[in-house]
Amino acid sequence: MSLEGGCACRAVRYTVTARPLIVHACHCRDCQRLTGSAFVINMWIEKKLVEVGPVAPRSFVLAGGSGQPHEVFFCGSCGTYVWSRYHPAPGDALFVRAGTLDDPTAVRPDVHIFTRSKLPWIHLPEGVPAFESFYRLDRVWSAESLARIGRPAPARTEPADDQTTASAARQERGART
Repeated sequence: MSLEGGCACRAVRYTVTARPLIVHACHCRDCQRLTGSAFVINMWIEKKLVEVGPVAPRSFVLAGGSGQPHEVFFCGSCGTYVWSRYHPAPGDALFVRAGTLDDPTAVRPDVHIFTRSKLPWIHLPEGVPAFESFYRLDRVWSAESLARIGRPAPARTEPADDQTTASAARQERGART
């Protein structure tokens, strides 16, 4: 898999060289504020799998809703946010904004997160796991994604949340990728 993208003025360009670990639709207030939209679609991927062109994005560190550092990366010319880095997230990962892909239809959300702050006129799609805040990776992620960040896949016997089982989440993700 290879996905290309960049900022609005095309100064910052990147290539994602592998399938994302997972794709989030994040409805948190921070994402709403940073994007000026109802939510953001983020591809969680290892930093080493994002190749940056000759112009690297600039960054700024903000305090996320949890108070933990949230580093945002943007084009120094046009200001387009291309990805974030959440310091508490496991591994050296980036959260690439799917809207900056040349073909944003190439990915779809695997989960919706922080739906407690979802705008009331947004209707979540049937069959896609949704969480009021975050979730446990070992209950939602595929065994392949867990292995990529060095975590073993657990025996899956408990529900992922009250809406879906971990098995159904895996099946749903597999059907969309």
